[in-house]
Amino acid sequence: MIINTVEELRKFYEWPKGRAKDKVLEGLEKHSKNFLLHSPFFVMSTFDHNGQADASPRGGKPGFVKVLDDKTLLVPDAKGNNRVDSLVNIVETGNIGCLFLIPGIDETLRINGKAILTANAAYLNMFSDEQHPPKACIQISISEVFLHCAKALMRSKLWSDTNRQERPGFPTMGTMLSEQLGGDAPTEDQEDMVKRYLKDL
Repeated sequence: MIINTVEELRKFYEWPKGRAKDKVLEGLEKHSKNFLLHSPFFVMSTFDHNGQADASPRGGKPGFVKVLDDKTLLVPDAKGNNRVDSLVNIVETGNIGCLFLIPGIDETLRINGKAILTANAAYLNMFSDEQHPPKACIQISISEVFLHCAKALMRSKLWSDTNRQERPGFPTMGTMLSEQLGGDAPTEDQEDMVKRYLKDL
């Protein structure tokens, strides 16, 4: 059976109640600001004018996403590979969803809203101490903020050493790309890749 409507969906799932229903806020408060202050990583979701969705990891020092006010965040666009998939999507539709994580904490923070790209000098100067200062920033106007319960991370044991994959037992990025793309280019080993990446952090 394919579920095609919300009505059909709600035959399987009851409507949320209590705090699950009421926890969505329209802006930041002390606990969401504290979460952002300690978060070194989030996943940013966007989509293009055709509705093609994309999710991109973003990382930095804890608190690298700046709080401008209760309704506005500023994300530096760190140096990458110039695919700029997320940035293209933001230019095309301006919709954004963010999932913030803190290592060791099983709860997550979800923030949804609208985004624009900005090269405002005052904003860029907020990140001038970075090794590679951003060329642009993502300014997020918040429409929804809410904490997400710990169940998913507890099920996955994401922060547990028992689920930690040691690198020697997993193929390198160079190996995976060589086998996916073919060609005669030499395969970059993990040590060389890490050295190259460290120059761009």
